Amino acid sequence: MVRSTLLGFPRMGPHRELKTALEHFWLCESTEAELRQVGANVRALNLEMQRVVGINLIPSGDFSFYDHVLDMSALFGVVPSRYGWSGGRVDAGTYFAMARGAQKSGVDVPAAEMTKWFDTNYHYIVPEFEKGQKFRLSSNKPVDDYLEARHLGIDARPVLVGPVSYLLLGKDRDGGTPLDHLEPLLEVYIELLKKLESAGATWVQCDEPFLVCDLDERAQLAFAAAYERIRAATKIKIFVTTPFGTLDDNLDIAMRLPIQALHVDLVRGAGQLDDVLNALPSSMILAMGLIDGRNIWRDNLERSLQSLEKVVGKIGSERVWIAPSCSFLHVPYDLDLELSMNHEIRGWLSFAKQKLDALVYLERGINDGRETIVAALAASGQALESRRTSSLIHETSVQERMREQPLNMVGRATSRAVRAEKQKQALELPLFPTTTLGSYPQTHDVRQTRAAFRNGRLAQADYDAFIKKEIEKCVVFQESVGLDVLVHGEFERNDMVEFFGEKLRGFAFTEQGWVQSYGSRCVKPPIIYGDVLRPAPMTVATSVYAQSLTDKPMKGMLTGPVTILQWSFVRDDQPRSATAHQIALALQDEVLELEENGLKIVQIDEPAFREGLPLRRYEQQAYFSWAVQAFRLASTGVRDETQIHTHMCYSDFNGIIGAIKNLDADVISIETSRSQMELLDAFATFKYPGQIGPGVYDIHSPRVPPEDEIVSLIEKACRFLDPAQIWINPDCGLKTREWPEVRLALSHMVMAARTLRAHYGQI
Repeated sequence: MVRSTLLGFPRMGPHRELKTALEHFWLCESTEAELRQVGANVRALNLEMQRVVGINLIPSGDFSFYDHVLDMSALFGVVPSRYGWSGGRVDAGTYFAMARGAQKSGVDVPAAEMTKWFDTNYHYIVPEFEKGQKFRLSSNKPVDDYLEARHLGIDARPVLVGPVSYLLLGKDRDGGTPLDHLEPLLEVYIELLKKLESAGATWVQCDEPFLVCDLDERAQLAFAAAYERIRAATKIKIFVTTPFGTLDDNLDIAMRLPIQALHVDLVRGAGQLDDVLNALPSSMILAMGLIDGRNIWRDNLERSLQSLEKVVGKIGSERVWIAPSCSFLHVPYDLDLELSMNHEIRGWLSFAKQKLDALVYLERGINDGRETIVAALAASGQALESRRTSSLIHETSVQERMREQPLNMVGRATSRAVRAEKQKQALELPLFPTTTLGSYPQTHDVRQTRAAFRNGRLAQADYDAFIKKEIEKCVVFQESVGLDVLVHGEFERNDMVEFFGEKLRGFAFTEQGWVQSYGSRCVKPPIIYGDVLRPAPMTVATSVYAQSLTDKPMKGMLTGPVTILQWSFVRDDQPRSATAHQIALALQDEVLELEENGLKIVQIDEPAFREGLPLRRYEQQAYFSWAVQAFRLASTGVRDETQIHTHMCYSDFNGIIGAIKNLDADVISIETSRSQMELLDAFATFKYPGQIGPGVYDIHSPRVPPEDEIVSLIEKACRFLDPAQIWINPDCGLKTREWPEVRLALSHMVMAARTLRAHYGQI
């Protein structure tokens, strides 16, 4: 019989219970025991939901209090020495210090580096290996989670990051490479597997997403070596998962692994099924990743069932599992919570809970016959046809404008050098100009007032007056701190993507469609269901008002087309490039109107530019082509004197530096603080022609950096960059921080800039 399974489930709970519990705990408003109880409640709810729906093979250990990669580091004792851990169990204080940094009771340590999980908007904490790295079991989490599930009557399958992918996700700080640590890691990994086996587990899931990436010869050999060692040392059955793409040239490696089951992504890698079937060993179970774990569109049950029938006909039902393409971590919890969404659009959607139903329908249809799921097949087909023919999707004016815009003639007409000189005269900024990257603290008062307005309890005039008052206070604050270029604070914005989506046609929104980004940080991605159109100005009034309050330059703040695309659930009935270009045309109208109304600087944020890069090199040039076009299209027609900024965060720039140059922005700001300016290595050999703001402190941590630390970081940056190129700014927006720490941190930042100006010859 074919069996159903999944790879992981959302962790926050249906109403973000974990987020609330974490933030209370961090504020010392609750105990660790209370936090752990909330975690236990969320895990129990998730397990019971899967059992009741009828999932056959249920995972355990997919829950985390912050990040599953950080959990693996805590599990194996991979704790950098700066955190003062002395061995034994990794306690909550050490765990959260690695995640968020710590600055209390005489302890002052920054957070560990954080970056994107493959090509998703989820962030993980980068493992950091030191010279003589010792691995030891420093947590019992996988065993505890397995026993917890068994106590609830579920014989679950523990989930781990596979040993090779775990190492490849990390960095070696002492000149070696992460794979140097494979042998000692495997000793402890096998020790853990034996503990799970002794506890009663018969299967373990090892997530190895690097198998869908380009691998060098050493990494390819590491997979074979690792799983040969595991097979020789334990009898537990191994299920390897390969989400996010196609095995391609790693197909033979995967098929030769001495494992009992292999998962393949048949959503991102739909075309690989025949090759997989031809290479599949007769002893191996195939887990078919048919249900999309990355998007929210309702599954095409007929198409998935046909794929199942084909595979079962070839290898038999006992060797087939039905699975999602990846963990459901990347989609919202439950569509049933969306009570006010447009009914037609709602019928096209499926969230994590509904995707469980799709898995079970497919299992029933293949095991018991199509006639047992006739109603489900009909409903799926009707939803697909409704979406295909809906009048909501197409805007004639957008299609006409797309046809009229030649994409090979977009961008600024004048060279960056000519523009730089005109901008220098227009802006009159000092050496090492200081600024921030958009948002300021979203206090309880701000959030409550915005909620009152959205719920109809506050009149438009009263809300506008409140926002103007917040902008005024923010401008006064920035001038008092001494910043050179100001922003309006974004108090009217709930989220940097959702805010714009609400003002554009073609977007739909959820009430409870939260998805974890990192830690307790959740986002509510818009749904792009149709053609994108800007019916009216979006930011002009607030930006113009803010500029009227100061003689200093005020930045207009926009989210870029690639980031709006990446951080939304995107329609799949046209190429992603077409949707990106539609968004870019809407933003172009906004940029030109900001300029026309006196804004001399416009920031078009693209923090997701690197995130959108395909995992395989052979697919990357096509992405760069349309993504760069989209950004340049957004600034087409802008005058030379107007300075265009962009912002990118948590990126490895080595592979994309040429594309960043091609964006032709005048100034880019990048995250570098968590990596101690290491990410600027990309600029050592590539002489970037524009100006750069390397983020000097980590806004995702409550820690306030001292002035000398900021000076030291900028001096490191001066090894790679001309001082005249450098701006000084935090590494991201400040909406999640508190005002006292923001004032102190920015004061240190401005003082550091003044120290640097004195040192480099300009006061």
